[in-house]
Amino acid sequence: MIGRAWNKMYYGGDYNPEQWPREVWDEDMRLFKLAGIDIATINVFSWASVQPDEHTYRFEQLDEIVDKLHRSGIKIALGTGTAMYPAWMATRYPDVLSVDFAGRKRKYGMRHNNCPNSPTWRLYAERMSRKLAERYGDHPALLVWHVNNEMGCQCYCDNCEKAFRQWLMRKYGSLDALNQAWYTRFWGHTFYDWDEIVLPNLLSEHLDPNDPDKTAFQGISLDYYRFNSESVLETYLLEYNAIKALSPNVPITSNLHGHGTYKPLDYFQWGKHCDIVAWDNYPAFDTPTAVTAFRLDLMRGLKDGAPFMLMEQTPSQQNWQPYNSLKRPGVMRLWSWQAVARGADTVMFFQLRRSFGACEKFHGAVIEHAGHEHTRVFGEVSELGAELQAIGDTLLDSRVESRVAIVFDWEVWWAAELSSGPSVRLKYVDEVQKYYDAFFARNIPVDIVNTESDLQRYDLVVAPVLYRVKPGYAEKLERFVERGGTLVTTYFSGIAGETDLVTLGGYPGELRKLLGLWVEETDALFPDQSNRIVLQESLGGGEWTEYGCGIVCDLLHLEGAQAMAVYGDDFYRGMPALTRNRFGRGEAWYVASSPDAEFLLDWTARLCRGLGIAPLLEGAPDGVEITKRSKDGRSYWFLLNHAGEARSVPLGDLKLRSLPDGQLLAGTIKLEPAGVTIAEQIGQGSGWNNE
Repeated sequence: MIGRAWNKMYYGGDYNPEQWPREVWDEDMRLFKLAGIDIATINVFSWASVQPDEHTYRFEQLDEIVDKLHRSGIKIALGTGTAMYPAWMATRYPDVLSVDFAGRKRKYGMRHNNCPNSPTWRLYAERMSRKLAERYGDHPALLVWHVNNEMGCQCYCDNCEKAFRQWLMRKYGSLDALNQAWYTRFWGHTFYDWDEIVLPNLLSEHLDPNDPDKTAFQGISLDYYRFNSESVLETYLLEYNAIKALSPNVPITSNLHGHGTYKPLDYFQWGKHCDIVAWDNYPAFDTPTAVTAFRLDLMRGLKDGAPFMLMEQTPSQQNWQPYNSLKRPGVMRLWSWQAVARGADTVMFFQLRRSFGACEKFHGAVIEHAGHEHTRVFGEVSELGAELQAIGDTLLDSRVESRVAIVFDWEVWWAAELSSGPSVRLKYVDEVQKYYDAFFARNIPVDIVNTESDLQRYDLVVAPVLYRVKPGYAEKLERFVERGGTLVTTYFSGIAGETDLVTLGGYPGELRKLLGLWVEETDALFPDQSNRIVLQESLGGGEWTEYGCGIVCDLLHLEGAQAMAVYGDDFYRGMPALTRNRFGRGEAWYVASSPDAEFLLDWTARLCRGLGIAPLLEGAPDGVEITKRSKDGRSYWFLLNHAGEARSVPLGDLKLRSLPDGQLLAGTIKLEPAGVTIAEQIGQGSGWNNE
């Protein structure tokens, strides 16, 4: 574990005592102890309280809060307070105010709307972080630093435009290189001076106020995505470096947005600079379990499989959805353990006491408006707190192990959806999720990686819609397959390079040799259209005859690859729809359309069987999620029932000892609705896989 030794999975959440009179604070300490709360995130939105003007800093109240938590035995995640700048700053220094996609300059209000390239904001944010580190950097209660909060803003102001030009000068070196990269001869856009370049927004290159991906020049907009993500990361690093210089032994993080797949920021780049990744988990009541699981695995993947912090979740209901339903009994515990099962080393909430004003006053909390412990939610929180205390450090810093990787890359996402490609229905995250779902349904562990990740420890790598191929990546994939790996990629892959210029010579460009095929045309299907994937008899069995597919269909020619399935309909009936190419000691597969879930479920299962990759537990019923974390030669299993009814789970000859009570589990166990079993493996039965 990074920094000071963590001796357990900490349990707590956001605490905002500055919103309450002091007489409530002592009651909070009593209730926290009852609930097993041992960490509080404080000072997240306190910039205005701590700094009432340019020159004055008032730490007295924060001192009191820190000391009270410390005396109560509660560790602190100390926020830098920079999630919202004070009103005086916007009034005196309007450069902190961002400009939106339509070119409108904001006024003071809301949050997360500062210009990331504002000199004023950068000056005062860094100064605030330094002063906090000077004052609290060695405090014994301090467990982790929390920079800002859910960072992210796309700004189109004059400061950003100037910074964008400087960024482009560093990237391209000359206007000739930039004009070539952006293909500016199209529509006569050639630039002869850096000051002629403007930001791509609704006032310049973009075409649709409701669709920011519709742009006349994809290369310009793609570079803006990169520039903006780096600009926001720079503001985080200003605070990070100011703190690290004075508090070097305490880990530093910033909580990432609740949907995980937050498009404006390349979180794989952020993972390099967070000592521990932190994430806010806010699924809706009807969010598919696999969607949440994918994002949890993504958070684990940001630091090459390292555990992360579950920084926020709600204990009951959310406040910003159209219908803010309650979490049913047991669901908070179930979803908390799902996060732990996939790599979380904390369980934390927003928030510990419910606000009584403003837009989140009806967002759930550990302490509700009733103000006491006699509520269903508090009871469930307390039970989970006791469970975590009993388990202690047993699971801490254990890892999920996988032989399968799915490539998810922000730059591929940006480029594919900016591309003016074949269909508006092509959504990168949705296509990646489809493949993830197939493995999740079989309880086959998956790591989420990006194009920079090492692939050699995997047997199977799936890279859906690999539209953009960065320099050297085709060779990296070739080496992986040559050495015996299995690669799966799909339609709309290998199309373009670093700056969104099409790779000439035929699709899939640099991947053509590896895949052994040439794509001549791509047909886009309307929403009410579909085609069929008809599998060759060599794949066996009547149940493998045909499946549906849609969105697009590639019309391809074989150049060494073998057709494993063909299209069933339209003028390209009989043309290859699924191919396999032997390459070195491995093989590369190409899926030429977007297949239905049944195809992916059956076909990926067959691929895994051929590679000796089995589900963690054979015969697990639908709705039961099974995962495993390991450390020091020990394996810890998580059996989670997301179904609405009880499920019986056959363990085979796998033997487990449940945590924390030590009960022996063997044969078949029953999980009630929202039921959870956490257990250590005894020996290595045949139900245990992938070691």
